[in-house]
Amino acid sequence: MDTVSDSNSTAHRPRLLGVRDRLLAAGASACTDAELLGLVLDGGAATSAGVVLAERLIGAAGGIERLDRLDRAAYAALGGLWPRRAALVRAALELGRRGVAAPLNAGGPVRDAAAVYGHFRGRLPQLEREVFSVLLLDGKNRVQAEVQVSEGSLTAALVHPREVFGPAIRAGAAALILVHNHPSGDPTPSAEDAAITQRLRQVGELVGIRVLDHVVIGRGRFTSMAEEGRW
Repeated sequence: MDTVSDSNSTAHRPRLLGVRDRLLAAGASACTDAELLGLVLDGGAATSAGVVLAERLIGAAGGIERLDRLDRAAYAALGGLWPRRAALVRAALELGRRGVAAPLNAGGPVRDAAAVYGHFRGRLPQLEREVFSVLLLDGKNRVQAEVQVSEGSLTAALVHPREVFGPAIRAGAAALILVHNHPSGDPTPSAEDAAITQRLRQVGELVGIRVLDHVVIGRGRFTSMAEEGRW
């Protein structure tokens, strides 16, 4: 049954309605993660059961940032959250990602690594596996296309130069930017990242396509290997 019941909810209702009022008056930053998620789970009704269930859901996920990794079984185990409340949570998470994303449109210039991060931050940080992508650019650093090259394990993505430069050559790209995520959330480049970058830069020099940067996406932050002087 997709319902939330709590015999003490009536007694707590005034306090929880204060959460909703606080959200509307002072903004989301005035509420805890569990309070915000409780409002989502209750469809804005603001019951104590919703907040308690939100706390359990966050605990099961291992943190608010990992909610989108919960599967159907995890939701079902927490009191019949599948499918309605699971859909509410997933919709809220996706709206949040879309709200913070700043996609680079085809033909638009890439000005810096922050713009690259803005393009990917709505998609890559929450993934459990590494995904390696490439932005193909023309001679004026304008976006031609985005290509996903590989999807790897939790610790490494296997990248071969032909998968990187094949699409770039076919598109007539003049330059490219390498991008991948770290599922751990820490965007510090690894020794393997440095080795892959060096190898691809060497190939780029041979085929006449410049590798401008390698941007590593973490949770809430990123690292530009070019801007850090790792070139």
